[in-house]
Amino acid sequence: MPRTARDVVFVDGARTPFGKAGKGLYAETRADDLVVRVIRELLRRNPGLPPARIDEVAIAATTQIGDQGLTIGRSAALLAGLPRSVPGYAIDRMCAGAMTAVTTTSASISFGAYDVVIAGGVEHMGRHPMGEGVDPNPRFLSEQLVDPSALVMGNTAENLHDRFPSITKERADAFAVRSQEKVAKAYADGKIQEDLVEMLVRSTEEGYGLATADEPPRPGTTLESLAGLKTPFRPHGNVTPGNAAGLNDGATGALIAAEDTAAELGLEARMRLVDFSFAGVEPEVMGVGPVPATEKLLERQGLTMDDIGLVEINEAFAVQVLAFLEHFGIADDDERVNPWGGAIALGHPLASSGVRLMTQLSRHFAERPDVRYGITTMCVGMGMGGTVLWERV
Repeated sequence: MPRTARDVVFVDGARTPFGKAGKGLYAETRADDLVVRVIRELLRRNPGLPPARIDEVAIAATTQIGDQGLTIGRSAALLAGLPRSVPGYAIDRMCAGAMTAVTTTSASISFGAYDVVIAGGVEHMGRHPMGEGVDPNPRFLSEQLVDPSALVMGNTAENLHDRFPSITKERADAFAVRSQEKVAKAYADGKIQEDLVEMLVRSTEEGYGLATADEPPRPGTTLESLAGLKTPFRPHGNVTPGNAAGLNDGATGALIAAEDTAAELGLEARMRLVDFSFAGVEPEVMGVGPVPATEKLLERQGLTMDDIGLVEINEAFAVQVLAFLEHFGIADDDERVNPWGGAIALGHPLASSGVRLMTQLSRHFAERPDVRYGITTMCVGMGMGGTVLWERV
């Protein structure tokens, strides 16, 4: 039978509060339990969805070992109580893991193989530091396939400062301060809380408790407080803990469906997926990845950045966001960009962040009826970028 491409919609998104890696909120919490909590919350929020109608559970993790291993999409589905008929799998595209989980399953929906999926990501950087267990092939360096700095994300950010000398440390710090201020205001206005699901946590010293808010934000951050921070990746460099995302733990999940299936089940469609694009760049300057990914997407759709009314870009490093804005001629403080702040304040649990961007974008669409198009975009380790184009329903 011939297949007809179907429209794909973002129905709902949820996430745990993000914690600080190490001795933070989730120091004694398993990574797979974070995912389970998110899956159960998506089902609770959408009672019209029979669990047996879920066709796939795709969960991303950058470090797929320990409690982030064992084909985590399938294991989390079982632990969450989904019917055993619901399959699942794990996926890895480093920071763009959850983004890729959404685009891959959405393509399958459009093709007609699936009707409804859960896609998301998890990273417990406290239990599994970035690079744990990795064994890079020595040919990368012996054959000079990449510069040694390509294997350390902070070094790639310093390289980006070199490539864009107009992006000074002061400019990066100013962007970081604005991110903190936006997050603080969004919390004060009750915006971010809608996306969060409370998570039971345990501490040997303090007993049991509930994680109800993100741990990383630093309200009251000023340019003066950032100016004196050390530059760990290069002496007298530009990248500091203040103008970069930290090391974090957390999980995200999204409910994605064919538009006709969503209507059949009475599920609210928050936004429609239009197109997506991934691109490769020099690994030494991986932070510039969102630029070609977005250019490919806009060209294919016959759009320009002027047509994009909302931009959710992951703030792995301030310089990476500023390089994107500079390329497209967007002001550093353009109101379209990360209206509620970003990862510099909220945290960046690697593979989970793509769905956080999508969930926040869906909230913005609800408040901005004048906007037709929005994008979620992010840089990706080893020299990549990914961008997804969405439109209001």
